[in-house]
Amino acid sequence: MSKPRLIAFYLPQFYPTTENDEWWGKGFTEWTNVGRAKPLFKGHYQPRVPADLGYYDLRIPKVRIQQAEMAKEAGIEGFCYWHYWFGSGKELLERPFNEVVNSGHPNFPFCLGWANHTWSTKTWSASNSQFKETVIMEQTYPGEEDYKLHFNTYLKAFKDSRYIRVDGKLLFVIFSPLSIPNFAEMKRIWNNLAIENGLKGFYFVGIAENYTVTNNTASHSIKKRYTYSSLAKKAESVYNNLFEKGFDAVNSRGSNRAQVLSDSPLVYYIKRFMMKVFNLKIIVKYNYKDIINNYYVKEDKWDNVYPTIIPNFDRSPRAGKNTTNIWYNSTPELFRKQIIKAMDLIKDRDEEHKILFLQSWNEWGEGNYVEPDLKYGRKFLDVLRELLISK
Repeated sequence: MSKPRLIAFYLPQFYPTTENDEWWGKGFTEWTNVGRAKPLFKGHYQPRVPADLGYYDLRIPKVRIQQAEMAKEAGIEGFCYWHYWFGSGKELLERPFNEVVNSGHPNFPFCLGWANHTWSTKTWSASNSQFKETVIMEQTYPGEEDYKLHFNTYLKAFKDSRYIRVDGKLLFVIFSPLSIPNFAEMKRIWNNLAIENGLKGFYFVGIAENYTVTNNTASHSIKKRYTYSSLAKKAESVYNNLFEKGFDAVNSRGSNRAQVLSDSPLVYYIKRFMMKVFNLKIIVKYNYKDIINNYYVKEDKWDNVYPTIIPNFDRSPRAGKNTTNIWYNSTPELFRKQIIKAMDLIKDRDEEHKILFLQSWNEWGEGNYVEPDLKYGRKFLDVLRELLISK
């Protein structure tokens, strides 16, 4: 059985910030949503309570070291830290990663993922759901000088020996790849700057799922959204679109497609129509077993497509009754089956490109985490260790 390079997405929002205090209340962190979650139907696993690490604070170095030790023991190669660069030097949630870089600890590989999306009053919490959704931090793309500033801000990290590389190049993931107005310009600037600084350039990976294309002008914003049906039927065109834009690889995510195929498109759209038009509170849920049976497509075998493994998804801690997708009946045993499916997709690749992404290490507010909880303990980590290390 092929053993992949497993890279886990890592959420930094487990410590209070000035902005979050202002927007969502004093002391707000991801734990705020997680702790107040409630079950929405019989058998719904909520709230989820962390076990070994407790309700940790990422300002504490020991916590970050413990996380890395757990991940390494499970066979994870490294963390892909989400970072939030909104343009013109504005960042949020940057402290944990900066401390990892500046302190040299933990001694565990890392790379960066750019979460390039606008924050609204519903991004992290449903607490403001009674109000009209408003933008609180807009994602912008000012142009060449901002690309340079962005690069230079993270140059120390890029030069760090812990930074994960593919073909000798720096692995850099972009959450919403087609939202960047001129990715070719960014790619050119960053690669040139990398070479000037003694690096070999970047290996850009775009996430392919239900992304939005945005072209901003002085007067309006034009948006094109890939529909669920196109994702269900046209993975080839979606992936190729990213390659044509200049991305070196794709991180494929089959969640939306799997939900469509698990529920049937007709039922899927009827539910959402009723919710949108009549403002009905319909709990939309999917059996995890059905999700993993529909998660991958044949295009995920392409050498430059890196599939995702995901232990569960449940955004109800953030969205409450307004959530539109809850997966249920997720177990370590079913997670094992999904991992085996994903590993089979990449088994014939060279070692450098046997890459899988884990969504995620600690996304507690969306239910996709492998850190220990009170229900399963370390069983999800045990599955990873068994498949990645033991055999």
